[in-house]
Amino acid sequence: MSAQATPTPPAPRHDGPQRVQSRARLALALALLLLGLWTIKAFLPALAWAAILALATWPLYRRCAKRWPPGRHNIVLPAVFTAAVALLVLVPLGLAGVQLAREARVIYGLAEEARQHGVAVPAWLPGLPLVGEQAAAWWSGTLADPTGYAEFLGRLNHASLYGYTRALGGQLVHRSVVFGFTLLALFFLYRSGTEIGAQMLRASHRAFGAHGERIGRQMIASVHGTVDGLVLVGLGEGVLIGVSYVLAGVPHPTLFGAATAIAAMIPFGAPIVFCIAAALLLTAGSVTAAIAVVAFGFVVVFVADHAVRPALIGGATKLPFLWVLLGILGGVETWGLLGLFLGPAVMAALILLWRDWVGARGRSA
Repeated sequence: MSAQATPTPPAPRHDGPQRVQSRARLALALALLLLGLWTIKAFLPALAWAAILALATWPLYRRCAKRWPPGRHNIVLPAVFTAAVALLVLVPLGLAGVQLAREARVIYGLAEEARQHGVAVPAWLPGLPLVGEQAAAWWSGTLADPTGYAEFLGRLNHASLYGYTRALGGQLVHRSVVFGFTLLALFFLYRSGTEIGAQMLRASHRAFGAHGERIGRQMIASVHGTVDGLVLVGLGEGVLIGVSYVLAGVPHPTLFGAATAIAAMIPFGAPIVFCIAAALLLTAGSVTAAIAVVAFGFVVVFVADHAVRPALIGGATKLPFLWVLLGILGGVETWGLLGLFLGPAVMAALILLWRDWVGARGRSA
């Protein structure tokens, strides 16, 4: 009889322990990531602001780096750009603070005069439709009489005012610390931006493939478009409406123009400022000038919010105007001022994912 060949037993598989180890490493990495984010949660807004500022100014920084190549330590050019960003923020705030300090002395003098002699009823108040006579009667019995004015001020809760002042001081200290850390992070982003960008590209390729790089580039383009559409357009609105303040005789037109430029960075924010300026003109009896300021302001805001901004932001990211507006307003409501830039970036990434998914489904069908 011929001997039959004995079948070779299958080699033992070791996939089980490797699968367990890979899952354990993933769980450990996620836990450490969450723990790290929780540890630095107070500084996450500063890091986000530093990233946005670096992305917004990176093309100019790269051109300067090619013109003046950095040395071995690469300190001078990042320090210059960081100082320039700090001055762009601190100089306008300092000028506004000086102007507000001057206005505070004037307001204090007016308050003292009102406490001694009362506040006269404005000439335009009785002419308001529906409520003019009632408002004038209340003003005459309350603010025009020194006794009534003192009683009106006495109704204010001084404890609440003290609490608001204390909270404002705490917020100023907190904002100063966050701004200082933002500048520090911005310096290191300028210094190591090329290496950080290359590492993020490799990480996105490893985790998401080619789609990760496309999403990242879409979000970066959204940040650039948002800076152009919000900051630059807001400054333009402030200049144009500020010229109308000068021509109409608004008191302190430079301060009102700066406030309009800052408010105009948020859609529909500028009308609050130029309506206040128009109200001041009304109190001075300049009805025609007040109407002209409001009309011109709404024309500028309409053109900026419905033509210029959608073209700049939507053109850079191919976002419809509705999603641009939802991203800006929803971002501001969720993240505050930081949401001006994060909101459109998130919407741009979501729209890109939606178009990719719909396109893939259409091709498969």
